[in-house]
Amino acid sequence: MSPALVLLVSSLLVSVASQSQDHHDMGWVNGFRQSFNFQCPHGEVLVALRSFYSEADGMDRLWSFECQATPEGLGEPSDCWWDDINRGGMEWTSTCTRNGLVAGVQSKYFESVLDREWQFYCCYYKRRCPYSCMKTSDWSAEGSANL
Repeated sequence: MSPALVLLVSSLLVSVASQSQDHHDMGWVNGFRQSFNFQCPHGEVLVALRSFYSEADGMDRLWSFECQATPEGLGEPSDCWWDDINRGGMEWTSTCTRNGLVAGVQSKYFESVLDREWQFYCCYYKRRCPYSCMKTSDWSAEGSANL
């Protein structure tokens, strides 16, 4: 599998979640029950995320994200935008419209529903090949965490 395809698949899956006993100093972008806005540097896309859940801290998660430069073959993003917001307390799935790649995320916590509202920052690359994409909600990560 080519490195470019591996990067594209990785950015679409936005993988790696873990539950670590030592969750301090992990580069979290938020505190429990706090809003956050994270954007990759220009020309980079989201390739991994990590979260830590705490029932004691408001039934919320700490989040950290990792970005990586896109392969040179994709060129520069031709357009970036904030996609639709999903509302807290509701089940949802999300992909970037126009077959964009995720380059950022923002979230707000709502005490009333003990849940978060999410919005994704998407970028379109003209040279991207839109094929072999799939969605899944049943992918197991290390430590029996489900994504």
